[in-house]
Order: sequence, then structure tokens, then C-alpha cells
Amino acid sequence: MRVFLQQRPNAGEAPRYVQLTLQPDLFGGWELLRETGQLGGRAQLKREQYLLQDEATAAFEKARDGHIKRGFQQMFVQGAEAPKG
Repeated sequence: MRVFLQQRPNAGEAPRYVQLTLQPDLFGGWELLRETGQLGGRAQLKREQYLLQDEATAAFEKARDGHIKRGFQQMFVQGAEAPKG
């Protein structure tokens, strides 16, 4: 699953973005990748490991919903449903 979220920029600034990716790892677990930054600028990547897919999916949805509550708009979704509510 992958979702790309973007925040509306202030005047003269590049938009901030968050990209969340949930994917299986090579050892039978799951990893959640969180990439954040400004378009055209520096980015930061954080990786979280999970043993169970249900835990990883719950963490993915919690992160996505938290960013939406902070004003990010969903721009692209691949392999996931849109947030409820």
C-alpha cells in the first residue's frame, strides 16, 4: 500500500509532503516507510518493522489519519482504500 499526502503551501513556500508505504520485507514481516519533506527539497525517511500484517496495517492507517487531521490532503493512493469519515 502507498499513499501520498500533501499540505497546502504558504505563499512563496514549496508544499510539504508525506508518503507512507507499507510493504512485506524479506523475512516474512512488514515494514512501514514514512518519507517526509518539502517538494524539491530535503526529505527524511523513517522505517518501522512489524511482525504481523494487521499491526502494520493499523500503524499505516493511524499515521495516514493523523496527517489528514493535521491538514494534509490525500493526493495519490495505491492499494489502499480512502480514509473513512
